Amino acid sequence: MSNKGKPELCRIGVAIDADLLERFDKRIEKRGYANRSEAFRDLIREELIAEHAESPTKPVVGTLTLIYDHHVHTLHEKLTGMQHEHHHAIISTLHVHLDHDNCLEVLVLRGKSAEVRSIADRLISMKGVKHGRLTITTANAGASGIAPHSHS
Repeated sequence: MSNKGKPELCRIGVAIDADLLERFDKRIEKRGYANRSEAFRDLIREELIAEHAESPTKPVVGTLTLIYDHHVHTLHEKLTGMQHEHHHAIISTLHVHLDHDNCLEVLVLRGKSAEVRSIADRLISMKGVKHGRLTITTANAGASGIAPHSHS
């Protein structure tokens, strides 16, 4: 790091097929990136976070989004029961009534990667859950990437 606390930037050269680069440029423009460098840094961070989260013992945070039919008998009670059972890992929830039949629930989870994934899998697989998706990241994801690699 430099003396002002900002990470030292390193320049690299990357050879990319012209068609692929054109498609990439259109995508990053659509997403509002100021430049290619920011987009490349985000892609690299995403890969490093995914690698970090693959280790079952690494600490992660995640959001689990569920869409479910609230008319399914006892589903809401089962979902709530799971949340109480794993209160140490489920740190927040948001519940939204989408329409007469469907609810959206977003859960924020924190813990070891394996535990977070296990809880998410159990919730997603409950009868009446129409769709579920877990997004994992790490509290160490910062402007310059994730924490330095450790061998633990």
